[in-house]
Amino acid sequence: MGRTKTDHRPLILVTNDDGVTAGGIKALIEVVRPYGDIVVVAPDQAMSGMSHAITVKVPLYLSKIHAEKGLEIYKSNGTPADCVKLALNTLLPKQPDFVVSGINHGINSSVSMHYSGTMGGAREGVLNGIPSIGFSLLDYRADADFSTAIHYSREIFSSVISHGIEAGICYNVNIPKGKGINGIKVCRQAKGRWVEEFDERIDPRGRTYYWLTGHFENHEPEADDTDEWALANGFVSIVPCNIDATHFSGIQKLRESGIGQVSSHNIV
Repeated sequence: MGRTKTDHRPLILVTNDDGVTAGGIKALIEVVRPYGDIVVVAPDQAMSGMSHAITVKVPLYLSKIHAEKGLEIYKSNGTPADCVKLALNTLLPKQPDFVVSGINHGINSSVSMHYSGTMGGAREGVLNGIPSIGFSLLDYRADADFSTAIHYSREIFSSVISHGIEAGICYNVNIPKGKGINGIKVCRQAKGRWVEEFDERIDPRGRTYYWLTGHFENHEPEADDTDEWALANGFVSIVPCNIDATHFSGIQKLRESGIGQVSSHNIV
């Protein structure tokens, strides 16, 4: 099991992908601050869509921009995963008790979680054995109202403080915008895909360039146990995400096919 209550004040690492000045990360600090000492390490600019990318071609920088009792805030030129790596390996005096990422400006349900820098930060936490959660609000506006998101995020984080998270699992939490939320629903990830579209344009030098657009296509709109259904029906969705990507039933199928058996032919 992940960590539960201890006899010390927890150390909580906060990150995001919208940047250190985003309204969502300020809301997340408010969510977790009653529960422990906070260290924020977040990108110095928006890093949406970075997934679990790490920086290997340029140096990484880390600058403290705020400090007060129980709260330190740092910015970095790295991705969300970089920020967590930097915090764990160069900054923090000990491993944090929790990693929380967000609150993202925009949805990260279904397959979007694979593209999400918010979830990349959470995954980096759980890869290091730390209970981790990614929070997202279904509102892309820079001035989004996070008041309801704060309430439900705090309810979920309080539960994690009390009960822990299973090892190797992180939580993907998505919250509808607005006040009329019907509650919290534990879900599975909906099957679907992003239908990619590229808006073709010509720059002033005559070169063709493209802006990525597109829309999400839900492949099971009638299923009532998915995150997409929960959000469409006014529920906060929680999906436990497994870091181990092994498809275990596929192991037996491969074995039955003969792949992996000792070959009678030598490979030259």
